[in-house]
Amino acid sequence: MDVEAADQLLSTTRAVRKRLDLNREVEREVILDCLRLAQQAPTASNSQTWQWVVVTDPAKRAGLAEIYRDASADYFAAQRSDAEVGDQNGRVRSSALYLRDHLHEVPVQVIPCIKGRLDRLTPEGAAGFYGSIIPAAWSFLLALRARGLGGAWTTLHLRQADRAALLLGIPDDYTQVALLPVAYTIGTDFKPAARPPVESIVHWDGWD
Repeated sequence: MDVEAADQLLSTTRAVRKRLDLNREVEREVILDCLRLAQQAPTASNSQTWQWVVVTDPAKRAGLAEIYRDASADYFAAQRSDAEVGDQNGRVRSSALYLRDHLHEVPVQVIPCIKGRLDRLTPEGAAGFYGSIIPAAWSFLLALRARGLGGAWTTLHLRQADRAALLLGIPDDYTQVALLPVAYTIGTDFKPAARPPVESIVHWDGWD
């Protein structure tokens, strides 16, 4: 295995919003290739109960974007303005607002779903529930990055998940986990993000 290439992939897979190419078509086979790789992710009890809703129809993309805007209105209204937060947080907020305003233009929107309802699970059941779909969804994003595409993990539409389910015909016994906007990226020169020293977040043999 090429460790250097793997490290680069893992350290430069960013949440891409402003650098999504809104005008370039994404081939269906590329999405399927990335989902084939996502299927290799580990799952709780080796049970792959996921389903993936891939939305390319312009009207349905517009419908999802409207749901996202409605669901996120209170969230963005409660946040401080870009000028009131630090540089990095300000950039993230600006990027998130850009996605909100342009989501309908993103050529592919992917909603990973998993069978079951969270409100019927114990805490350990919930951990296994999300642990059976989030690794697969992240593998999907990594596979996109390796092919010159990007995306972002968004969850704000889940505040009105019932509307999305109605729009897309998602069965009542499936839970939506995220909405992933997908497109080719404008450039591929992504860099590692600023993070604190790893020693500051690691506890050996106990918290102290």
